[in-house]
Amino acid sequence: MALPAPLQSLFRVWSYPNFALFMGGMGPSLVTLWMQRVGVGWLTWELTHSPVWLGAVAAADLGPMLLLGPFAGAITDRGNPLRQNRIAQTFFLLQAAVLATVTLAGWATIEILFSLSLLSGCMQPFATTARHAIVPSTIPHDAFATAIATDSALFNGSRFVGPALAGLLIPAVGVGGTFVVHTFGCAVFVTGLCLMRMEPPDRSQRRRGNLVGDVIESLAYVRRHAGIAPLFLLMSVLAMFIRPIQDMLPGFAGSVLASDAVGLAWLTSGMGIGAMISAVSIAMRGSTAGLTRNVLLGTMGVALSAIGFIATEILWVSVAFSALIGFTFNSVTTGTQTLVQSAIDNNLRGRIMGLYTLIYRGVPALGALAVGGLAETLGLRLTFAISATVALIAGSVMMPRLRTIAAAVERG
Repeated sequence: MALPAPLQSLFRVWSYPNFALFMGGMGPSLVTLWMQRVGVGWLTWELTHSPVWLGAVAAADLGPMLLLGPFAGAITDRGNPLRQNRIAQTFFLLQAAVLATVTLAGWATIEILFSLSLLSGCMQPFATTARHAIVPSTIPHDAFATAIATDSALFNGSRFVGPALAGLLIPAVGVGGTFVVHTFGCAVFVTGLCLMRMEPPDRSQRRRGNLVGDVIESLAYVRRHAGIAPLFLLMSVLAMFIRPIQDMLPGFAGSVLASDAVGLAWLTSGMGIGAMISAVSIAMRGSTAGLTRNVLLGTMGVALSAIGFIATEILWVSVAFSALIGFTFNSVTTGTQTLVQSAIDNNLRGRIMGLYTLIYRGVPALGALAVGGLAETLGLRLTFAISATVALIAGSVMMPRLRTIAAAVERG
């Protein structure tokens, strides 16, 4: 009996060897990465009990994207993304090993944690832009929507599995165990990348110029595009005002919900499983038709979900709302990525996705610092009530432009 069409689309992308090797290698690494992130967040809270330091460590990991993201994308468009990602993932392996060593040896301080997060943050733009360039190169164009959403589903599935495992591991062996496990996860990904066999991209037709010129060209392209510009603007608002909730979860778990590392793991896992469900639903669509509407509705939904999250002091209710935040926020980010990847040319892919990654990872660094500082004065709940209101207004303003945006980015 033939599989339903949505499942056929989902399984088809795994029949391509390079896609399977890339995703199969990345999967374990993503799970252990989220274990490490829970460990870093909880260790930061244990060392400082400060929302400001939570924001600062998050900014160290995310902030370099603001400066390096566009240039990393330009470098990706000039070179071999697969080689670039191999180098980046090897660096992450070494960083995880150092983090594990200093923690298990009892040498961890907030300054060391901040420094290692900053080093990782500086390499992340090159890894992420390379990843966004590799995935579309492993499958035919008509499988873009499914492949990109599958990539997102794997990423967000790890956000559920990783924190859940961290919640079991930290009480048993301490936060250092999460860093040890991530060292092995990185090794698996490096192995998968080394097994891939892909021809380097043909760069012979590219107009030669400097990196600054390449970045300016990509910015001008986005500014003129009737679909990408408003989608990037909307995503920037959410990245600035809503995404920092994830970085403040240790504070919510410890001060608002009177919980511990296990409660933090449940909150993070709830957000991850909601995002995974959203990504799987996009993957099973098999096309971009109607996806713009989902992005705009997701903006309204994430604002309302955030209001529900801050309104309760009951852990399990908070977990349910964190799942809704994950679902709606991912509807915006994965939907935007799928639409943009389908609409752009290969010669611009690295740079445009570098700008996407700047918004996805860099803008939240500013948000984490601003929200962390504001929460120190106003408290976490009032701060995110303000943030949710801003997001709700942004979605309402953009909704009348739905048809114009959809016409510019949806490719069936």
